[in-house]
Amino acid sequence: MNNQSAEEAPAATTLRGWVEHVRIMKKVQFFVLRMPDDTLLQCTNLDQTLAETMAALTPETAVAVTGTIQHNEGVKLNGRELIVESIEILNTSEPLPIQDNANPDARYHWRFLDLRSQRNHLIFKVQTLIEHSMREYWNNNGFIEIHSPKLMGVPSESRAELFATDYFGQPAYLAQSPQYYKQYAISSGFNRVFEIGPVFRADPSATVRHTAEFTSVDVEIAWIDSHEDVMKFEEEWLAYVLGKVAAQYGDEIRETFGVEVVVPTVPFPRIPIAQAYEIVHSMGHEIERHGDLDAQAESKLGEYVKEKFGHEFLFVTDYPINVRPFYHMRDGNTTRSFDLLWKGMEITTGAQREHRYDVLAAQAVEKGITLGHIEFYTECFKFGCPPHGGLGLGLSRVVMLLLNLPNIREATFISRTKNRLVP
Repeated sequence: MNNQSAEEAPAATTLRGWVEHVRIMKKVQFFVLRMPDDTLLQCTNLDQTLAETMAALTPETAVAVTGTIQHNEGVKLNGRELIVESIEILNTSEPLPIQDNANPDARYHWRFLDLRSQRNHLIFKVQTLIEHSMREYWNNNGFIEIHSPKLMGVPSESRAELFATDYFGQPAYLAQSPQYYKQYAISSGFNRVFEIGPVFRADPSATVRHTAEFTSVDVEIAWIDSHEDVMKFEEEWLAYVLGKVAAQYGDEIRETFGVEVVVPTVPFPRIPIAQAYEIVHSMGHEIERHGDLDAQAESKLGEYVKEKFGHEFLFVTDYPINVRPFYHMRDGNTTRSFDLLWKGMEITTGAQREHRYDVLAAQAVEKGITLGHIEFYTECFKFGCPPHGGLGLGLSRVVMLLLNLPNIREATFISRTKNRLVP
């Protein structure tokens, strides 16, 4: 006999969520409820009047289930179960068009269903924390946030990667970078600026690291002495951000992705591009693109820096003029520029900018750029623009590398590639 009084009896509770999966037996039925916080709870029905309702449940049906939560050592999900008293079906799910083993194209077509998992929710929780921590660091260090135009009258980078459109009868382009406007802000007296926003590259590359639209994280800093100041900022900034991620999600990332979040020590190792070529050559790889790095070279350098320095990050510096844009400051035949590699993949390009008008104009003409087309930009340098530099970083690529995801599309809410314009 149960001598527990009504006042001592467990109180009924109502929980909402999705049906994860159902198991039907003659005298008892079970389903796993996936709640909005991604917690899983076994729901057990002992009431035969609800058996028909239970049998009709389909995976991903939205329900509100009322019952009492009890301790049960036999339940694998944290030893707890909810004894069902009633079920309200909020929205029935049709048979699912994809399963866990679906091919990537099918998963991306049904992206909203593909995202309905604890694993995928964690990806975007981590991304949210990364952005929040970046902003926190900027706010603590005197930065101003800008929102630059995404429709431009002139290309911001190479013409080969432009998306062209019509702007009230005039030609316009989707912004490949906020570069001109970051420097415009510096000339406006905004000494430290940042932006997180979309950029567009008409790059047909079908690789795991490229998308046609991505979220760019951009920084520009005035009153610097060299590109070393920009690198020093970036390494301290990223160490701060990764420290926040490790503290809040380190255990969950380890459990879900099998990845240890390493908070990097500073300073990061630095290697000039000329030395990087020698290292890659000694490791058996020849680079075809003279003056730059290819994907395999980056991977080799990732191995090298891990073995030699015990580090995941590497600044490759002092790129030659021929592979850098006209606005990078030069030192002889090289530029005051860098790429940052993380786990053997480039995540950042940065540099000290050329702030002297005459020098900048000459470098633009040398690169085949008509000054009249970018006058709104170049005229900023005629009126005391200070020495400055900055960087651009791909947010989704950072998330992909942090969690060791196989494809950048997994780190992108809705991706845009050469063959995908929907959803």
